[in-house]
Amino acid sequence: MENIVCNGSGDSQTIFYLTGIPSLPQPFFLPVFFLFLLFYLLILMGNTLILVAVVTEPSLHKPMYFFLVNLSALDILFTTTTVPKMLSLFLLGDRFLSFPACFLQMYLFHSFSCSEAFILVVMAYDRYVAICRPLHYPVHMTPQTNTALAASAWITALLLPIPAVVQTSQMAFDSIAYIYHCFCDHLAVVQASCSDTSPQTLMGFCIAMVVSFLPLLLVLLSYARILASVLLINSKEGRSKAFSTCSSHLLVVGTYYSSIAIAYVAYRADLPLDFHIMGNVVYAILTPVLNPLIYTLRNKDVKAAITKMTCHQDPKNAGKPRLYS
Repeated sequence: MENIVCNGSGDSQTIFYLTGIPSLPQPFFLPVFFLFLLFYLLILMGNTLILVAVVTEPSLHKPMYFFLVNLSALDILFTTTTVPKMLSLFLLGDRFLSFPACFLQMYLFHSFSCSEAFILVVMAYDRYVAICRPLHYPVHMTPQTNTALAASAWITALLLPIPAVVQTSQMAFDSIAYIYHCFCDHLAVVQASCSDTSPQTLMGFCIAMVVSFLPLLLVLLSYARILASVLLINSKEGRSKAFSTCSSHLLVVGTYYSSIAIAYVAYRADLPLDFHIMGNVVYAILTPVLNPLIYTLRNKDVKAAITKMTCHQDPKNAGKPRLYS
C-alpha cells in the first residue's frame, strides 16, 4: 500500500477538498442545487415565521413557545453551517475549505445538533410538568427557570464537541485532504487523515451515542409519565386535549430521531459511499424543513398567530362576514 506523505500534524496550511456526492453526474449538479436551495429557503422562511409570530403575539408568550423559539433559531443556525457551502459546491464547483473553516464548520454542526437534542428534552419536561403537575406549572416553569433550562442546553451542547474537535485538529493531514462528503462532518474529516483513525472514530461514535440515546431516554421517560397521567383522566375529551398539546412535539421528536436512524443505518450498512453521504445530508435538512410545517399545521395557537400576522386579521373573527358601509 502506498504511503501518504503528511504534514505531520494538524496544520493551518492544510486545504480540505470536498468531494460532494462522488458518483453524481455533472448534469445533475444544477437540479440538486435547486432542490437544496428550495429546502434552505423553506427552512429560513418557515422558522423565521415562527420566530416572528411567537415574539409578536402576546398569547404565545408561554414556556412551550419560548422553547419553540429556541428550536426554530437552532434549525436556522444548524442548516446555515452546512447548506450554503453545499449550494456553492453544486453551483460553482467550490470544493475547497481552509483548515480553520473546516473545523469551525464541524464544531458548529455538531454543537447545534447536540443543542437540538437537549432542547427537545427540555420541551418534553415542559409538557410533563404541564400535564402531570398542572397546579405546580406556574411555579416550576417561571421565566427564570425557562431561561436557565434553555441556556443549559445551549452551553452544554457548545462545550460537548470541543474535545473531539481539538483532538481531530491534531491529527496528521496531507497538504490537500480529501473529504468524501458535502461538508466537514467529524467522521469524514477523521477518515481524511493519515494518522491512526481508530481512537477518534471510537470517540466520535461514543459521543454520538450519548448525545442521541441519553436525550431520547429522557424524552421517553417524560412521555411514559405523561401517558400514565393521561390514562387516569376519566373523560375522553380530557384525554384527547392532553394528548393534543403533545402531538406537535412528539412528531418533531419522531422526525429528529428518524433522521438520525437514517444516517446511522447508511453509515453502518454495507452500502456505497454515496448512501453514507446522503444519509448525513438527510439528517442535516429533514428536521429543520419539517419542524415549521408540523407546528403550523398541528398547533392551533401557532397557526392562528401566523394567520393573524400574515392576513392582518383577528383569528377570533376569521370566517365571520365583514360589514361594509
